[in-house]
Amino acid sequence: MKITVTQDVFRLAQVFTISRGSRTEAKVLTVKVEKDGFVGYGECVPYARYDETLESVTAEIESLPNDLTREALQSLLPAGAARNAVDCALWDLEAKTQGKPVWELAGLPKPLPEITAYTLSLDTPEAMEAQAAENAHRPLLKIKLGTPNDMPRLEAVRRGAPQSDIIVDANEGWSAEVYADLAPHLVRLGVKLVEQPLPAGDDEALIGMDRPVPVCADESCHDRTSLPKLVGKYDVVNIKLDKTGGLTEAIKLRQEALALGYEVMVGCMVGSSLAMAPATLIAQGARVTDLDGPLLLAEDRNNALIFDDSGVHPPIAALWG
Repeated sequence: MKITVTQDVFRLAQVFTISRGSRTEAKVLTVKVEKDGFVGYGECVPYARYDETLESVTAEIESLPNDLTREALQSLLPAGAARNAVDCALWDLEAKTQGKPVWELAGLPKPLPEITAYTLSLDTPEAMEAQAAENAHRPLLKIKLGTPNDMPRLEAVRRGAPQSDIIVDANEGWSAEVYADLAPHLVRLGVKLVEQPLPAGDDEALIGMDRPVPVCADESCHDRTSLPKLVGKYDVVNIKLDKTGGLTEAIKLRQEALALGYEVMVGCMVGSSLAMAPATLIAQGARVTDLDGPLLLAEDRNNALIFDDSGVHPPIAALWG
C-alpha cells in the first residue's frame, strides 16, 4: 500500500467570515491510498481552532505505516483531520476493491438527497440582509454570528428571507449572559437551532439554563468520548468528520448519540465535494444537514456533488465511495 498526501487550494466564491476571522480560499489536504491497482481518496481541512496546520496534519499522515488497515488506523492517530482523510480514503479503496458502495459495506441505508443549510457569512446587517434576500429561495439558512452586536444582523436576515428556516452558529462567541438575553428573540424570529453559543471550555453555564431553542454542541463534541461531558447542556450534537477522525468513528458517534437521546446535526468545514461525500451517509435522517462547503467555492473537484431543490445528493463512484 502507498499513501500520499498533497495540498490543494480552492478559491471561495466570496470572502467568508466567522467570528474568528475571514478567508478567501479553502486550503485542504488530499490523501491518495493505492493498493493492488486500486486507488482511494479522502480529504481533510486542518483547523487552527484544534491546533492543526497543513504541515502538522501532513506530518501525521506521513508517519503512518504502509501496511495500514482501517481498524489499525483508529488507534494510530487521534480523532482529527489527519485520521479523517486517511479513514475516508481507506473506505473508498475498500469500495473500489470489492465493487460495492461504502454505504453497503458499512451496513447503512442507501443514501438519498438531504436538504442542506446554506451559510451566510458574518457581515454588516445590511450586507447580511442582501445575502439573505439573494438566497431566500433556500429552505434553510445558517447565520454566522458570535459578536456583541448580533441582534441587528439576525433581524436583517429575517427581513431578507422571511420564509426560510434559520439556524444560528455563534462559534463560541457569546457569554452566558448574552445568550440568555438573546434567547427570547431567537424564539420570536423563528430560529430552529443554536450552534455552540458558549466557548467549549465555559459551557458548564448551560446546565440548568432555559433552552427555548435547541442548542447544538459543535466545538464541545468531537467523538464518542465527548458525550459524557454534554449531559444537561446540549440537545443536539454536530458530527463533523474532521472532528471525529473519519467515517468509521462518525458512524459510531451517531449511533451512540441517538441512543442517548441526542438529535444529530451533520456539519462540515469549508472544503470540496470530496470532503462532503462521506458525510452524506451520516446525514441521512439528521435533524440538520449542513454540507454546503462546495456551494461556497468558486471551483470544485471533478464529478462534484449535485445540489438542487432536493438537497445535496450522495456522491457518484467517480468522486468517492
